[in-house]
Amino acid sequence: MFSASSIRIPSCKKIVQLSERIGCNLSKEEVCQYQEVLASMLKDVDEIDALPEPSLPVKYPRTPGYRPTEQENVHRAWYWRTSITGAKEGILKGKRVALKDTIALAGVPMMAGSWLTEGYIPEFDATVTTRILDSGGEIVGKSTCEDWCYSDSSFTAARGPVLNPIDKTRTAGGSSSGSAVLVATGDVDMALGGDQGGSIRTPASCCGIVGLKPTHGLVPYTGILPIDFSLDHVGPMARKVYDCALLLEAIAGYDGGLDPRQPETVEGHQYTKELRASSLKGINIGILKEGFSQENSDSRVDALVKKSAFQLISVEAKVQEVSVPMHVKGKAITSVLGVHSIVDTMLRGGSAGTGYKGFYPTSWIDAIGRSLQSQPDDLPPTVKACWMLGEYLKHEYRNRYYAKAQNIARHLTADFEKAFEKFDVIAMPTLPFLPPKLPSSDLSIKVMHDFEKAFEKFDVIAMPTLPFLPPKLPSSDLSIKEYITEALFDNRNVHTFNATGHPALSINAGFIDNLPVGMMLVGKKFEENKLLKVAYAFEKLRDKIAAQ
Repeated sequence: MFSASSIRIPSCKKIVQLSERIGCNLSKEEVCQYQEVLASMLKDVDEIDALPEPSLPVKYPRTPGYRPTEQENVHRAWYWRTSITGAKEGILKGKRVALKDTIALAGVPMMAGSWLTEGYIPEFDATVTTRILDSGGEIVGKSTCEDWCYSDSSFTAARGPVLNPIDKTRTAGGSSSGSAVLVATGDVDMALGGDQGGSIRTPASCCGIVGLKPTHGLVPYTGILPIDFSLDHVGPMARKVYDCALLLEAIAGYDGGLDPRQPETVEGHQYTKELRASSLKGINIGILKEGFSQENSDSRVDALVKKSAFQLISVEAKVQEVSVPMHVKGKAITSVLGVHSIVDTMLRGGSAGTGYKGFYPTSWIDAIGRSLQSQPDDLPPTVKACWMLGEYLKHEYRNRYYAKAQNIARHLTADFEKAFEKFDVIAMPTLPFLPPKLPSSDLSIKVMHDFEKAFEKFDVIAMPTLPFLPPKLPSSDLSIKEYITEALFDNRNVHTFNATGHPALSINAGFIDNLPVGMMLVGKKFEENKLLKVAYAFEKLRDKIAAQ
Protein backbone atom coordinates (compact mmCIF):
# COMPACT_ATOMS: atom_id res chain seq x y z
CA MET A 1 0.00 0.00 0.00
CA PHE A 2 1.30 3.47 -0.88
CA SER A 3 2.25 5.55 2.14
CA ALA A 4 3.25 9.22 2.33
CA SER A 5 5.27 8.42 5.44
CA SER A 6 8.92 9.47 5.37
CA ILE A 7 9.80 6.49 7.61
CA ARG A 8 9.33 2.93 6.44
CA ILE A 9 7.21 0.79 8.74
CA PRO A 10 9.51 -2.02 9.93
CA SER A 11 8.78 -5.42 8.44
CA CYS A 12 8.05 -8.43 10.63
CA LYS A 13 11.57 -9.69 9.89
CA LYS A 14 13.05 -6.35 10.97
CA ILE A 15 11.03 -6.41 14.22
CA VAL A 16 12.44 -9.86 15.01
CA GLN A 17 15.95 -8.49 14.42
CA LEU A 18 15.27 -5.46 16.61
CA SER A 19 13.88 -7.60 19.42
CA GLU A 20 16.92 -9.87 19.30
CA ARG A 21 19.20 -6.82 19.42
CA ILE A 22 17.66 -5.75 22.73
CA GLY A 23 17.61 -9.32 24.07
CA CYS A 24 13.89 -10.12 23.71
CA ASN A 25 12.25 -13.19 22.20
CA LEU A 26 8.88 -12.51 20.55
CA SER A 27 6.25 -14.94 19.33
CA LYS A 28 4.87 -14.57 15.79
CA GLU A 29 1.69 -13.12 17.22
CA GLU A 30 3.63 -10.58 19.29
CA VAL A 31 5.70 -9.58 16.25
CA CYS A 32 2.54 -8.66 14.34
CA GLN A 33 1.19 -6.69 17.29
CA TYR A 34 4.42 -4.77 17.72
CA GLN A 35 4.45 -3.94 14.03
CA GLU A 36 1.05 -2.31 14.38
CA VAL A 37 2.09 -0.41 17.54
CA LEU A 38 5.34 0.85 16.00
CA ALA A 39 3.49 2.02 12.89
CA SER A 40 1.26 4.14 15.12
CA MET A 41 4.22 5.52 17.08
CA LEU A 42 5.99 6.53 13.87
CA LYS A 43 3.27 9.11 13.17
CA ASP A 44 5.05 11.45 15.60
CA VAL A 45 8.26 11.05 13.62
CA ASP A 46 6.40 11.90 10.40
CA GLU A 47 4.92 14.97 12.04
CA ILE A 48 8.38 16.22 13.03
CA ASP A 49 9.77 15.46 9.59
CA ALA A 50 7.10 17.58 7.93
CA LEU A 51 8.09 20.72 9.85
CA PRO A 52 10.73 23.17 8.51
CA GLU A 53 14.07 22.83 10.30
CA PRO A 54 15.89 25.92 11.61
CA SER A 55 19.57 26.15 10.78
CA LEU A 56 22.49 28.46 11.54
CA PRO A 57 22.82 31.73 9.61
CA VAL A 58 25.05 32.22 6.58
CA LYS A 59 25.71 35.96 6.42
CA TYR A 60 28.46 36.49 3.86
CA PRO A 61 28.62 35.48 0.17
CA ARG A 62 31.23 33.01 -0.93
CA THR A 63 32.30 30.70 -3.74
CA PRO A 64 33.07 27.02 -3.10
CA GLY A 65 36.84 27.46 -3.42
CA TYR A 66 39.07 24.65 -4.67
CA ARG A 67 41.29 21.76 -3.69
CA PRO A 68 44.91 22.98 -3.64
CA THR A 69 47.46 21.47 -6.00
CA GLU A 70 50.43 19.48 -4.77
CA GLN A 71 52.72 22.38 -5.65
CA GLU A 72 50.89 24.85 -3.36
CA ASN A 73 50.43 22.29 -0.59
CA VAL A 74 53.92 20.93 0.01
CA HIS A 75 53.24 20.17 3.69
CA ARG A 76 49.75 18.79 2.91
CA ALA A 77 48.35 21.18 5.51
CA TRP A 78 45.54 22.52 3.32
CA TYR A 79 42.38 20.52 2.73
CA TRP A 80 40.57 23.26 0.81
CA ARG A 81 41.38 26.81 -0.29
CA THR A 82 38.87 29.67 -0.19
CA SER A 83 38.71 33.44 0.01
CA ILE A 84 35.69 34.51 2.05
CA THR A 85 35.70 38.06 3.32
CA GLY A 86 33.55 39.32 6.14
CA ALA A 87 32.74 42.73 7.54
CA LYS A 88 34.61 45.74 6.16
CA GLU A 89 35.85 46.67 9.63
CA GLY A 90 36.68 44.76 12.82
CA ILE A 91 39.49 43.56 15.03
CA LEU A 92 40.47 40.85 12.51
CA LYS A 93 40.56 43.13 9.47
CA GLY A 94 43.49 42.10 7.28
CA LYS A 95 43.94 38.76 9.04
CA ARG A 96 43.99 35.51 7.03
CA VAL A 97 42.39 32.69 9.02
CA ALA A 98 42.21 28.92 8.45
CA LEU A 99 39.56 26.67 9.98
CA LYS A 100 40.23 23.12 11.09
CA ASP A 101 38.26 20.87 8.77
CA THR A 102 35.81 19.94 11.50
CA ILE A 103 34.37 23.47 11.59
CA ALA A 104 31.41 24.12 9.30
CA LEU A 105 31.84 26.63 6.50
CA ALA A 106 28.67 26.76 4.40
CA GLY A 107 29.07 25.80 0.75
CA VAL A 108 32.62 24.50 1.26
CA PRO A 109 33.49 20.77 1.46
CA MET A 110 34.15 19.33 4.92
CA MET A 111 35.99 16.01 5.15
CA ALA A 112 37.10 15.81 8.80
CA GLY A 113 40.17 13.95 7.57
CA SER A 114 38.15 10.88 6.60
CA TRP A 115 37.13 9.16 3.38
CA LEU A 116 33.76 8.51 5.02
CA THR A 117 32.68 12.13 4.70
CA GLU A 118 34.57 13.15 1.55
CA GLY A 119 32.19 15.30 -0.48
CA TYR A 120 29.95 16.46 2.38
CA ILE A 121 29.09 20.16 2.10
CA PRO A 122 27.45 21.88 5.11
CA GLU A 123 24.69 24.39 4.49
CA PHE A 124 25.46 26.35 7.66
CA ASP A 125 28.30 28.27 9.27
CA ALA A 126 29.60 27.37 12.72
CA THR A 127 29.18 30.17 15.25
CA VAL A 128 32.95 30.76 15.33
CA THR A 129 32.98 31.00 11.53
CA THR A 130 30.39 33.79 11.63
CA ARG A 131 32.26 35.57 14.43
CA ILE A 132 35.53 35.59 12.48
CA LEU A 133 33.76 37.09 9.46
CA ASP A 134 31.83 39.57 11.63
CA SER A 135 35.21 40.71 13.01
CA GLY A 136 36.56 41.51 9.54
CA GLY A 137 38.68 38.39 9.07
CA GLU A 138 39.18 36.58 5.79
CA ILE A 139 38.72 32.80 5.85
CA VAL A 140 41.27 31.48 3.38
CA GLY A 141 40.64 27.78 3.71
CA LYS A 142 40.12 24.58 5.66
CA SER A 143 43.15 22.92 7.22
CA THR A 144 43.80 19.19 7.12
CA CYS A 145 43.00 17.31 10.31
CA GLU A 146 43.55 13.73 11.36
CA ASP A 147 40.99 11.07 10.44
CA TRP A 148 38.03 11.70 12.79
CA CYS A 149 40.51 13.61 15.00
CA TYR A 150 41.72 10.38 16.61
CA SER A 151 45.48 10.86 16.48
CA ASP A 152 48.23 12.69 18.36
CA SER A 153 50.48 12.35 15.31
CA SER A 154 49.99 13.72 11.79
CA PHE A 155 49.97 10.72 9.44
CA THR A 156 46.39 9.41 9.77
CA ALA A 157 44.52 11.92 7.56
CA ALA A 158 42.92 10.11 4.63
CA ARG A 159 44.77 12.20 2.04
CA GLY A 160 48.19 11.56 3.50
CA PRO A 161 50.48 12.82 6.26
CA VAL A 162 50.84 16.45 7.28
CA LEU A 163 54.55 17.29 7.40
CA ASN A 164 56.30 19.27 10.12
CA PRO A 165 57.65 22.50 8.57
CA ILE A 166 60.81 22.37 10.69
CA ASP A 167 61.69 18.75 9.92
CA LYS A 168 59.50 16.93 7.39
CA THR A 169 60.45 13.54 8.81
CA ARG A 170 58.84 14.50 12.15
CA THR A 171 55.21 14.66 13.16
CA ALA A 172 53.43 18.01 13.06
CA GLY A 173 51.25 16.78 15.91
CA GLY A 174 47.54 16.04 15.80
CA SER A 175 44.76 16.29 15.39
CA SER A 176 44.80 20.01 14.41
CA SER A 177 47.90 19.25 12.35
CA GLY A 178 47.13 21.39 9.31
CA SER A 179 46.20 24.45 11.38
CA ALA A 180 49.54 24.37 13.21
CA VAL A 181 51.57 23.97 10.03
CA LEU A 182 49.76 26.75 8.13
CA VAL A 183 50.40 29.11 11.05
CA ALA A 184 54.05 28.07 11.40
CA THR A 185 54.79 28.51 7.68
CA GLY A 186 53.09 31.90 7.53
CA ASP A 187 50.46 30.73 5.03
CA VAL A 188 47.90 32.17 7.45
CA ASP A 189 48.06 34.70 10.26
CA MET A 190 46.02 32.55 12.62
CA ALA A 191 43.89 29.42 12.68
CA LEU A 192 41.29 27.60 14.70
CA GLY A 193 41.93 24.14 16.09
CA GLY A 194 39.81 21.68 18.03
CA ASP A 195 40.92 19.98 21.24
CA GLN A 196 39.47 16.92 22.99
CA GLY A 197 42.75 15.45 24.22
CA GLY A 198 45.49 17.92 23.37
CA SER A 199 44.68 18.45 19.69
CA ILE A 200 45.47 22.18 19.74
CA ARG A 201 48.39 22.07 22.14
CA THR A 202 50.20 19.00 20.76
CA PRO A 203 50.62 20.37 17.20
CA ALA A 204 51.38 23.82 18.60
CA SER A 205 54.26 22.26 20.56
CA CYS A 206 55.52 20.22 17.60
CA CYS A 207 55.47 23.22 15.24
CA GLY A 208 56.77 25.84 17.70
CA ILE A 209 53.70 28.12 17.76
CA VAL A 210 51.12 29.27 20.33
CA GLY A 211 47.94 27.24 20.78
CA LEU A 212 45.22 27.85 23.36
CA LYS A 213 42.52 25.46 24.55
CA PRO A 214 40.14 27.87 26.26
CA THR A 215 38.02 27.17 29.33
CA HIS A 216 35.31 24.64 28.53
CA GLY A 217 32.29 26.66 27.38
CA LEU A 218 34.02 29.99 26.81
CA VAL A 219 33.96 29.57 23.03
CA PRO A 220 30.78 28.07 21.52
CA TYR A 221 31.24 24.72 19.83
CA THR A 222 28.09 25.13 17.74
CA GLY A 223 28.45 23.73 14.21
CA ILE A 224 31.66 21.80 14.89
CA LEU A 225 32.25 18.04 14.76
CA PRO A 226 32.07 16.78 18.38
CA ILE A 227 33.64 13.79 20.07
CA ASP A 228 32.34 14.20 23.63
CA PHE A 229 30.36 17.22 24.81
CA SER A 230 32.28 17.32 28.08
CA LEU A 231 35.69 17.27 26.35
CA ASP A 232 35.14 19.37 23.20
CA HIS A 233 36.99 22.68 22.89
CA VAL A 234 37.76 25.00 19.98
CA GLY A 235 40.48 27.63 20.21
CA PRO A 236 43.03 29.91 18.53
CA MET A 237 46.47 29.10 17.12
CA ALA A 238 48.98 31.76 16.05
CA ARG A 239 52.69 32.51 15.87
CA LYS A 240 52.50 35.12 18.61
CA VAL A 241 50.53 35.39 21.85
CA TYR A 242 49.02 38.72 20.77
CA ASP A 243 47.34 37.21 17.70
CA CYS A 244 46.16 34.24 19.75
CA ALA A 245 44.54 36.68 22.19
CA LEU A 246 43.07 38.71 19.31
CA LEU A 247 41.37 35.69 17.75
CA LEU A 248 40.03 34.66 21.15
CA GLU A 249 38.49 38.13 21.49
CA ALA A 250 36.63 37.57 18.25
CA ILE A 251 35.20 34.11 19.01
CA ALA A 252 34.57 33.98 22.79
CA GLY A 253 31.22 34.56 24.46
CA TYR A 254 27.64 33.31 24.76
CA ASP A 255 25.86 32.26 21.57
CA GLY A 256 22.28 32.55 22.75
CA GLY A 257 21.78 28.98 23.92
CA LEU A 258 22.80 27.19 20.73
CA ASP A 259 25.60 25.61 22.78
CA PRO A 260 24.00 24.73 26.14
CA ARG A 261 27.40 24.00 27.69
CA GLN A 262 27.82 27.75 27.96
CA PRO A 263 26.47 29.53 31.03
CA GLU A 264 24.40 32.57 30.09
CA THR A 265 26.85 34.76 31.99
CA VAL A 266 29.86 33.70 29.90
CA GLU A 267 31.53 36.54 28.06
CA GLY A 268 34.80 37.28 26.38
CA HIS A 269 37.18 40.13 27.16
CA GLN A 270 39.48 42.50 25.34
CA TYR A 271 42.34 40.12 26.03
CA THR A 272 44.89 42.06 23.99
CA LYS A 273 44.56 45.16 26.19
CA GLU A 274 45.83 43.20 29.19
CA LEU A 275 49.06 42.10 27.52
CA ARG A 276 50.94 45.36 27.86
CA ALA A 277 52.15 45.10 31.45
CA SER A 278 55.88 44.38 31.63
CA SER A 279 55.73 42.99 35.17
CA LEU A 280 54.12 39.83 36.56
CA LYS A 281 54.24 41.15 40.10
CA GLY A 282 51.62 39.40 42.22
CA ILE A 283 51.41 36.38 39.84
CA ASN A 284 52.15 32.99 41.42
CA ILE A 285 53.32 30.23 39.06
CA GLY A 286 53.44 26.58 40.05
CA ILE A 287 55.75 24.00 38.45
CA LEU A 288 53.66 20.81 38.39
CA LYS A 289 55.77 18.00 39.87
CA GLU A 290 53.72 15.26 38.16
CA GLY A 291 54.14 16.92 34.75
CA PHE A 292 57.84 16.08 34.71
CA SER A 293 59.99 12.93 34.89
CA GLN A 294 57.35 10.71 33.38
CA GLU A 295 58.26 7.24 32.14
CA ASN A 296 58.85 8.44 28.58
CA SER A 297 60.17 11.93 29.38
CA ASP A 298 63.24 13.38 27.72
CA SER A 299 65.26 14.86 30.59
CA ARG A 300 66.43 17.68 28.30
CA VAL A 301 62.81 18.72 27.67
CA ASP A 302 62.08 18.69 31.40
CA ALA A 303 65.14 20.82 32.09
CA LEU A 304 64.36 23.38 29.37
CA VAL A 305 60.75 23.84 30.48
CA LYS A 306 61.73 24.22 34.15
CA LYS A 307 64.41 26.74 33.22
CA SER A 308 61.91 28.66 31.09
CA ALA A 309 59.32 28.80 33.85
CA PHE A 310 61.84 29.93 36.47
CA GLN A 311 63.00 32.72 34.14
CA LEU A 312 59.70 34.45 34.90
CA ILE A 313 61.14 35.35 38.30
CA SER A 314 63.07 38.06 36.43
CA VAL A 315 59.76 39.81 35.65
CA GLU A 316 58.67 39.59 39.31
CA ALA A 317 56.56 36.44 39.20
CA LYS A 318 56.79 34.00 42.10
CA VAL A 319 57.67 30.48 40.95
CA GLN A 320 57.68 27.29 43.01
CA GLU A 321 56.81 23.61 42.72
CA VAL A 322 53.26 22.30 43.23
CA SER A 323 52.00 18.72 43.41
CA VAL A 324 48.65 17.37 42.18
CA PRO A 325 48.98 13.56 42.33
CA MET A 326 45.67 12.94 40.50
CA HIS A 327 47.13 14.61 37.39
CA VAL A 328 48.56 11.27 36.26
CA LYS A 329 45.01 9.86 35.94
CA GLY A 330 43.86 12.49 33.43
CA LYS A 331 44.78 10.49 30.35
CA ALA A 332 42.90 7.40 31.55
CA ILE A 333 39.81 9.50 32.28
CA THR A 334 39.67 11.11 28.83
CA SER A 335 40.45 7.80 27.10
CA VAL A 336 37.52 6.05 28.78
CA LEU A 337 35.21 8.96 27.98
CA GLY A 338 36.43 8.99 24.38
CA VAL A 339 35.89 5.32 23.57
CA HIS A 340 32.33 5.50 24.85
CA SER A 341 31.61 8.73 23.01
CA ILE A 342 32.90 7.46 19.68
CA VAL A 343 29.93 5.09 19.81
CA ASP A 344 27.24 7.33 21.28
CA THR A 345 28.21 10.70 19.81
CA MET A 346 30.46 10.31 16.77
CA LEU A 347 29.36 7.17 14.97
CA ARG A 348 26.06 5.75 16.22
CA GLY A 349 24.96 9.27 17.07
CA GLY A 350 26.12 10.74 13.76
CA SER A 351 28.34 13.21 15.62
CA ALA A 352 25.34 14.61 17.44
CA GLY A 353 24.46 12.27 20.29
CA THR A 354 21.35 12.88 22.37
CA GLY A 355 20.27 14.83 25.45
CA TYR A 356 21.85 18.01 24.11
CA LYS A 357 19.60 21.09 23.87
CA GLY A 358 21.62 22.82 21.18
CA PHE A 359 21.96 22.89 17.41
CA TYR A 360 21.98 19.47 15.69
CA PRO A 361 23.50 19.25 12.16
CA THR A 362 21.07 16.79 10.55
CA SER A 363 22.78 16.90 7.14
CA TRP A 364 26.01 15.78 8.80
CA ILE A 365 24.15 13.01 10.65
CA ASP A 366 22.77 11.75 7.32
CA ALA A 367 26.20 11.89 5.64
CA ILE A 368 27.84 9.88 8.40
CA GLY A 369 25.02 7.34 8.52
CA ARG A 370 25.21 6.64 4.79
CA SER A 371 29.00 6.29 4.90
CA LEU A 372 29.02 3.95 7.88
CA GLN A 373 26.58 1.64 6.11
CA SER A 374 28.62 1.52 2.90
CA GLN A 375 32.29 1.98 3.82
CA PRO A 376 33.16 1.35 7.50
CA ASP A 377 36.35 -0.39 6.37
CA ASP A 378 37.68 3.02 5.30
CA LEU A 379 38.05 4.04 8.95
CA PRO A 380 41.66 4.03 10.21
CA PRO A 381 42.83 1.48 12.79
CA THR A 382 42.71 4.12 15.55
CA VAL A 383 38.98 4.71 15.09
CA LYS A 384 38.17 1.03 14.48
CA ALA A 385 39.91 -0.01 17.70
CA CYS A 386 38.17 2.69 19.76
CA TRP A 387 34.81 1.88 18.19
CA MET A 388 35.15 -1.84 18.93
CA LEU A 389 36.23 -1.18 22.50
CA GLY A 390 33.39 1.29 22.98
CA GLU A 391 30.84 -1.19 21.64
CA TYR A 392 32.26 -3.91 23.90
CA LEU A 393 32.17 -1.75 27.04
CA LYS A 394 28.63 -0.55 26.34
CA HIS A 395 27.30 -4.01 25.53
CA GLU A 396 29.01 -5.84 28.38
CA TYR A 397 29.08 -3.13 31.07
CA ARG A 398 26.56 -0.53 29.83
CA ASN A 399 27.74 3.02 30.57
CA ARG A 400 29.22 2.10 33.93
CA TYR A 401 32.80 3.11 33.15
CA TYR A 402 31.83 6.28 31.31
CA ALA A 403 29.83 7.29 34.39
CA LYS A 404 32.68 6.41 36.75
CA ALA A 405 35.20 8.33 34.64
CA GLN A 406 32.98 11.43 34.79
CA ASN A 407 32.69 11.07 38.56
CA ILE A 408 36.46 10.75 38.94
CA ALA A 409 36.94 13.76 36.63
CA ARG A 410 35.13 15.87 39.23
CA HIS A 411 37.68 14.69 41.82
CA LEU A 412 40.53 15.60 39.47
CA THR A 413 38.97 19.01 38.81
CA ALA A 414 38.55 19.68 42.52
CA ASP A 415 42.22 18.88 43.16
CA PHE A 416 43.33 21.43 40.57
CA GLU A 417 40.84 23.99 41.86
CA LYS A 418 42.49 23.61 45.25
CA ALA A 419 45.93 24.14 43.68
CA PHE A 420 44.64 27.26 41.96
CA GLU A 421 43.72 28.74 45.32
CA LYS A 422 47.46 29.38 45.69
CA PHE A 423 48.65 29.61 42.08
CA ASP A 424 47.49 31.71 39.15
CA VAL A 425 49.18 29.58 36.50
CA ILE A 426 50.64 26.06 36.54
CA ALA A 427 53.46 25.11 34.14
CA MET A 428 54.73 21.81 32.68
CA PRO A 429 55.94 20.43 29.32
CA THR A 430 53.25 20.25 26.65
CA LEU A 431 54.92 17.08 25.40
CA PRO A 432 57.59 15.55 27.67
CA PHE A 433 59.58 14.50 24.59
CA LEU A 434 60.63 15.91 21.21
CA PRO A 435 58.29 15.61 18.18
CA PRO A 436 58.48 11.92 17.22
CA LYS A 437 59.46 10.69 13.77
CA LEU A 438 56.69 9.98 11.33
CA PRO A 439 56.37 6.27 10.48
CA SER A 440 59.32 5.42 8.26
CA SER A 441 57.15 3.24 6.03
CA ASP A 442 55.64 6.33 4.41
CA LEU A 443 57.55 6.35 1.12
CA SER A 444 56.50 9.88 0.17
CA ILE A 445 58.21 11.33 3.24
CA LYS A 446 61.42 9.45 2.42
CA VAL A 447 61.33 10.72 -1.18
CA MET A 448 60.74 14.34 -0.12
CA HIS A 449 63.48 14.23 2.51
CA ASP A 450 66.02 12.68 0.10
CA PHE A 451 65.32 15.28 -2.60
CA GLU A 452 65.65 18.15 -0.14
CA LYS A 453 69.04 16.82 0.98
CA ALA A 454 70.13 16.62 -2.67
CA PHE A 455 69.02 20.21 -3.34
CA GLU A 456 71.31 21.42 -0.58
CA LYS A 457 74.10 20.77 -3.10
CA PHE A 458 72.41 21.12 -6.52
CA ASP A 459 70.19 23.81 -8.01
CA VAL A 460 68.69 21.57 -10.71
CA ILE A 461 68.42 17.79 -11.01
CA ALA A 462 67.87 16.13 -14.39
CA MET A 463 66.17 12.77 -14.80
CA PRO A 464 63.70 10.91 -16.96
CA THR A 465 60.23 12.51 -16.82
CA LEU A 466 58.78 11.58 -13.44
CA PRO A 467 56.69 13.58 -10.91
CA PHE A 468 58.56 15.03 -7.94
CA LEU A 469 56.28 13.16 -5.56
CA PRO A 470 54.40 9.95 -6.30
CA PRO A 471 50.85 10.97 -7.31
CA LYS A 472 49.33 8.49 -4.90
CA LEU A 473 50.72 7.46 -1.55
CA PRO A 474 51.39 3.76 -1.09
CA SER A 475 49.50 2.04 1.68
CA SER A 476 51.41 1.83 4.92
CA ASP A 477 52.97 -1.51 5.81
CA LEU A 478 52.65 -0.83 9.54
CA SER A 479 50.93 -3.50 11.58
CA ILE A 480 47.72 -2.45 13.33
CA LYS A 481 49.53 -2.34 16.66
CA GLU A 482 52.38 -0.26 15.22
CA TYR A 483 49.95 2.15 13.52
CA ILE A 484 48.00 2.79 16.72
CA THR A 485 51.15 3.05 18.87
CA GLU A 486 52.66 5.60 16.45
CA ALA A 487 49.39 7.58 16.24
CA LEU A 488 48.48 7.78 19.93
CA PHE A 489 51.25 9.23 22.08
CA ASP A 490 51.68 8.21 25.68
CA ASN A 491 51.42 11.79 26.93
CA ARG A 492 49.60 12.48 30.18
CA ASN A 493 49.98 16.23 30.40
CA VAL A 494 47.55 17.55 27.80
CA HIS A 495 44.62 15.19 28.48
CA THR A 496 44.05 16.23 32.08
CA PHE A 497 42.76 19.67 31.18
CA ASN A 498 40.18 18.40 28.73
CA ALA A 499 38.73 16.47 31.65
CA THR A 500 38.89 19.42 34.07
CA GLY A 501 38.00 22.16 31.56
CA HIS A 502 40.77 24.55 32.65
CA PRO A 503 42.31 26.79 29.98
CA ALA A 504 45.69 25.53 28.78
CA LEU A 505 48.15 27.15 26.39
CA SER A 506 51.26 25.80 24.67
CA ILE A 507 54.08 28.21 23.85
CA ASN A 508 57.50 27.47 22.40
CA ALA A 509 60.09 27.31 25.20
CA GLY A 510 63.05 26.87 22.87
CA PHE A 511 64.72 24.21 20.76
CA ILE A 512 66.62 20.96 21.35
CA ASP A 513 68.38 19.39 18.35
CA ASN A 514 66.70 22.13 16.27
CA LEU A 515 63.26 20.79 17.26
CA PRO A 516 60.70 22.89 19.17
CA VAL A 517 59.78 22.25 22.79
CA GLY A 518 56.40 23.42 24.08
CA MET A 519 55.76 24.73 27.60
CA MET A 520 52.14 24.36 28.71
CA LEU A 521 50.66 27.03 30.95
CA VAL A 522 47.35 26.23 32.65
CA GLY A 523 45.12 28.82 34.27
CA LYS A 524 42.00 29.26 36.35
CA LYS A 525 38.69 28.81 34.59
CA PHE A 526 37.61 31.87 32.60
CA GLU A 527 40.85 33.69 33.50
CA GLU A 528 42.33 33.53 30.01
CA ASN A 529 43.31 37.17 30.43
CA LYS A 530 45.80 36.26 33.17
CA LEU A 531 46.99 33.12 31.35
CA LEU A 532 47.68 35.11 28.17
CA LYS A 533 49.41 37.81 30.20
CA VAL A 534 51.88 35.26 31.59
CA ALA A 535 52.42 33.72 28.14
CA TYR A 536 53.01 37.16 26.62
CA ALA A 537 55.54 38.07 29.31
CA PHE A 538 57.39 34.80 28.73
CA GLU A 539 57.37 35.35 24.96
CA LYS A 540 58.93 38.79 25.36
CA LEU A 541 61.53 37.45 27.78
CA ARG A 542 62.34 34.46 25.55
CA ASP A 543 62.78 36.62 22.47
CA LYS A 544 64.91 39.14 24.37
CA ILE A 545 67.27 36.41 25.63
CA ALA A 546 67.47 34.88 22.13
CA ALA A 547 68.42 38.25 20.64
CA GLN A 548 71.34 38.77 23.05
